[in-house]
Amino acid sequence: MKLEVRVPQLSDSVASGTLLPWRKQVGEAVARDESLVDLETDKVILEIPAPASGILVELRQPEGAVVKADEVVAVIETGENVAPPVAAEKPVQPAAAATPMPTAAAPPKPGVPPPAATAASPVAPGESRREPMSRLRSRVAERLVAAQHTAAMLTTFNEVNMQPVNELRQRFKAEFEIRHGVKLGYMSFFVRAVCQALQQFPVVNAAIDGNDIVWQADADIGIAISSPRGLVVPILRRAQTLSSAEIEAAIADFARRAREAKLTLEDLSGGTFSITNGGVFGSLLSTPILNPPQSAILGMHTIQERPVAENGQVVIRPMMYLALTYDHRLIDGRDAVQFLVAVKAALEAPDALLGET
Repeated sequence: MKLEVRVPQLSDSVASGTLLPWRKQVGEAVARDESLVDLETDKVILEIPAPASGILVELRQPEGAVVKADEVVAVIETGENVAPPVAAEKPVQPAAAATPMPTAAAPPKPGVPPPAATAASPVAPGESRREPMSRLRSRVAERLVAAQHTAAMLTTFNEVNMQPVNELRQRFKAEFEIRHGVKLGYMSFFVRAVCQALQQFPVVNAAIDGNDIVWQADADIGIAISSPRGLVVPILRRAQTLSSAEIEAAIADFARRAREAKLTLEDLSGGTFSITNGGVFGSLLSTPILNPPQSAILGMHTIQERPVAENGQVVIRPMMYLALTYDHRLIDGRDAVQFLVAVKAALEAPDALLGET
């Protein structure tokens, strides 16, 4: 019996996807639920599994094809006495991946080997290479440009003394890891500080929808993560209810699955506020861009020892610049500034943010 392999159902915000290289070829045996091919959408990579065990007898769509939900991409022959098809049959072979064509280069001199590409450059000296954007990077580019055209973005800045958080982490990090099986990082402090501030300034957690303001009861916090495919923003659902250990465990899981391209559409859908940490790459100051339809995003930056004044004395403290970009159509400057001050105050008196030891 022949069974069709179909594209799984996609979310309302994802209309189609691009087939990546097939993992199985015509004539090969497949096992039920074995991944046959990955589908790259503008948010995640999804696996298309075999619906049953059998022989792959037809590929309806080649690598690189753009397909929609429920579209047939392959056919499997099932049954006890199924044999692979002979070479003379029907099958559509996947198209070979297009090889980007470099621009013309001067021919090498006799006896002189051509220059080789280095780890720092994907092409050899004197040459260039063209390749299509991934769907994810193309979608990110589209959304970032759209955000600048549709929102009245403004950024306010402050700085926070990270010494109290550093001291608390040093005091409890060993016990925390033993008790919870996860490291005590910085992100749980920031997430909980943001949740507290959102309770004080709920307009920062709201969004504009046409002529309406949508108010949110929960703080669904997007955590920007750099993956091999580009930037992804998985969502911490109801972050205001999570313990520090739950936050740290969830973020570690997001990072692992982002590296392995295992994030789901559900992981990336929704969100009422985002946090991005350019400090892990050494950024001292930046102006983050909104993640529509959210109305605000917090930018963290690198921690740098700087001289500051305390009680009339100049002391050296580990300082971090904070940036809050917000949609001025909805959020007034007063609320934005006071929100960021509330985050700063919580981080500089962080005992209440830890919640457990």
